Amino acid sequence: MPPVHSTAETLTVGGITLSSRLVVGTGKYRSYAEMARCLEAAGTDCVTVAVRRERLVNAAGENILDHLDPKRYTILPNTAGCFTADEAVRVARLGRELLRDLGNPGSEWVKLEVLGDTRTLLPDPIGTLEATIRLVAEGFAVLVYSSDDPVLARRLKEAGAASVMPAGSPIGSGQGILNPNALKICLEYLKGDDPDYPVIVDAGVGTASDVAEAMELGVDGVLLNTAIAHATDPLRMAAAMQAACYAGRQAFLAGRIPRRLYATASSPDEGRIGHSAGG
Repeated sequence: MPPVHSTAETLTVGGITLSSRLVVGTGKYRSYAEMARCLEAAGTDCVTVAVRRERLVNAAGENILDHLDPKRYTILPNTAGCFTADEAVRVARLGRELLRDLGNPGSEWVKLEVLGDTRTLLPDPIGTLEATIRLVAEGFAVLVYSSDDPVLARRLKEAGAASVMPAGSPIGSGQGILNPNALKICLEYLKGDDPDYPVIVDAGVGTASDVAEAMELGVDGVLLNTAIAHATDPLRMAAAMQAACYAGRQAFLAGRIPRRLYATASSPDEGRIGHSAGG
């Protein structure tokens, strides 16, 4: 399936321009070969990789980086599984050195995750803000996984985050966009005086309609993984996600009609049999 996104609809984050607004994770697939096929079907040109050593190599001894062409994909290293700011900063530095060796343009990027606990996998707001400040000071372009708290979102942007990425719902839950109103306020706070600031929904997507809903709210992109990797047919779902991302973006740009309590006729009254100007 050819990509349905248009090169006129590029997204620039942290100095790197992407041709797709869909960022796809590389974990949880049954094999690296399946992962590669799904990335192709999703039409993405940016993939996120957990860089801790135990996540780079599978049980068969295969290195995930051998299955990702750095000339084709911008690799976004992430700090998945980190529960303190210190740990996240350390893993971010590791990812930077690893990708510098590959010559990948995303070597100064990091998808920052500082989690609060293992049950919810929700971000720790204090640790997340601390790690953001420290990594920005070290020259990283920080794409930061956040809750949908508008106040925290604004603080993270003020701290220098290249992109704030509020969760639609908890990681891997498949619940979709639980609080669209909170996301709207996040968008208002982050884009009010800076309309080009990139806001990406990260986590919780379950199916294509969730992607379309997020994009219709006005976010700039969606980051997902489990919804493709754990679908019954991952390849078909990957293609559906690409189409939904494009459709949602176009619908947002087109501008939806207002919601009304009562019906509004789609055909004009003029010329209707029995209708007269006098009523």
